[in-house]
Amino acid sequence: MANAEKYLRPEVIRQVARLDLRAKFIVQGFLTGLHSSPFQGFSVEFSEHRRYNPGDDLKTLDWNVYAKTGKYFVKKFQAETNMTGYLVMDLSKSMDWNGRAEAKKAKVRLAGTSGGADETLTKFEYGICLAAALGYLMIYQQDPVGLVAFDTKLTTVIPPKSKRTQLGTILSVLANLKPTGATNIADSLFQLASMIKGKSLVMLFSDLITDPEPVLRSLYRLRYSGHEVILFHILDELEVNFPITGLVDFEDVEAPDEHMEIDAAGIRDDYLAAVTDLREHYKRECANANIDYVAMDTSVGFDKALLDYLVLRQRRFG
Repeated sequence: MANAEKYLRPEVIRQVARLDLRAKFIVQGFLTGLHSSPFQGFSVEFSEHRRYNPGDDLKTLDWNVYAKTGKYFVKKFQAETNMTGYLVMDLSKSMDWNGRAEAKKAKVRLAGTSGGADETLTKFEYGICLAAALGYLMIYQQDPVGLVAFDTKLTTVIPPKSKRTQLGTILSVLANLKPTGATNIADSLFQLASMIKGKSLVMLFSDLITDPEPVLRSLYRLRYSGHEVILFHILDELEVNFPITGLVDFEDVEAPDEHMEIDAAGIRDDYLAAVTDLREHYKRECANANIDYVAMDTSVGFDKALLDYLVLRQRRFG
């Protein structure tokens, strides 16, 4: 692995304190990886031309391209090549969870692990790093990008801009966001759909620990309005793999007074089946609505999400 690519690993990026450096290192590692992977032909600059279509203004024909290729291409206008994006952060208290750190603190045994039990990011930190890297990448491509954060309603709204100074603004706000408590994803997304004027790309970062049906209806509303949507479903690696053993006292992170002592081995199969069913439900319903659903956990490299964004962008403008 190239030195730059190591920063795609959450356990490595965790050692970098500043969010601006985290974003920069993640994107640099990602671009390095693109050039040495099966995606090496995948351009992150993207063509500024498209084929001539009958009815196009002849003044837009690029005769230099015609001289080289014998084919008619027109220069794309800036409005055709830019994608306006919104980074949408869930401030739910359930996002503020690090499974390995909590297991270590509670002296809970984890099957198949030894040492370094707390060397991971919380779901919220993971989402913040991912949002910061996507913001960095969009500004790098001169795409306008804004930031929205919500609990039971929208609490932070930074309108999209493509200026370099916008990146500093977004990173500064991201670095200071904190998980607050209860959230209402569906109502917040309906509020966002009413607020956005032009067609945009909405990127939601959430663990989706809520009833999925209202969330899906709000996502359909965004699609009905013509927006592209990428749903980053971020879970902790322990939530996905459940390597917990023994008798464990489980606490509701959004209601700390609620406890339940459970034999972890006894519920493991049912729990994993429920997680799989939830992910499959979102995947199926999102596919039906042409929404990009990206299931992630805090052990997954950041390149998976960045590549999904680039694929969507190229699909729209390629």
